[in-house]
Amino acid sequence: MSFSIITDSCANLTNEQVKNYGVKVVSLTYIVKDTEYLGYVEGEETDYKAFYDLLRSKEAVKTSLVSYERVEAALKEALDAGKDVLYLAFSSALSGSCQIVRSCMEDLKDSYPDRKMLLVDTLCACTGQGLLVKYAVEKKNGGASIDETYRWLEDNKLRLVHLFTVDDLFFLKRGGRISGATAVMGTILNFKPLLHVSDEGKLVPYGKTRGRANAINEIVKRMGEVGEDLSEQDIFIAHGDCVEDAETLAQKVIEAYGVKSVTINYIDQVIGSHSGPGTLAIFFLGKER
Repeated sequence: MSFSIITDSCANLTNEQVKNYGVKVVSLTYIVKDTEYLGYVEGEETDYKAFYDLLRSKEAVKTSLVSYERVEAALKEALDAGKDVLYLAFSSALSGSCQIVRSCMEDLKDSYPDRKMLLVDTLCACTGQGLLVKYAVEKKNGGASIDETYRWLEDNKLRLVHLFTVDDLFFLKRGGRISGATAVMGTILNFKPLLHVSDEGKLVPYGKTRGRANAINEIVKRMGEVGEDLSEQDIFIAHGDCVEDAETLAQKVIEAYGVKSVTINYIDQVIGSHSGPGTLAIFFLGKER
């Protein structure tokens, strides 16, 4: 039975990736000055630089969950075409979007008794979620069934490592991730927090360093400690409008570990509004998170 893969805009996939992977993306939204915007619109190019410049001006940006109506429309499109659905959702520890998808699937199941709908709470964020989507597509294209693909994702999602650092502590403070006192002291001392995503799908600090260059070097070092068979992997890097730093990180991991390929994407507006400009992240498979 053919099946469709659906994910949400927090996977940070580009238009080219969406087209090449053959997946459907359901968008979360963000709000600026009482105007709501979609984080992803199929076929449209996003002006990320303008968005991050807005953040640099400290403009307040609010974010919202994926809507029930958009989820329902995406599911029905696949189901009405006679396809089963595999949905990879943004971490339930960071957003209520996963629960909305679960509720929608429950509401639709009686109307489509011959169709299968499977939901993966990826416990991933940003391009880590996108990398998991890539693996799901590869499994599907390799002939795996929806059940086999779902099982692989559940068995391996906690091997998807997220390592990142932020450049401006203001945004973590505004989002309640760190205290005001910590943000002020960290800014004065030029501390750069090192964070990862835990097995529970939460953002968790694992260290700090002084200065941007040291933060990048520490990420590369940590990658070698937790990564597995890195030379055989396609690595994803995401950034909050700091492409030169992303390219520096890419070059360092290529030199250190001989990775198969590196893909660099922007961090989307929903996640970026919480992490801020200058966020730099890398994603790969490891022995553990």
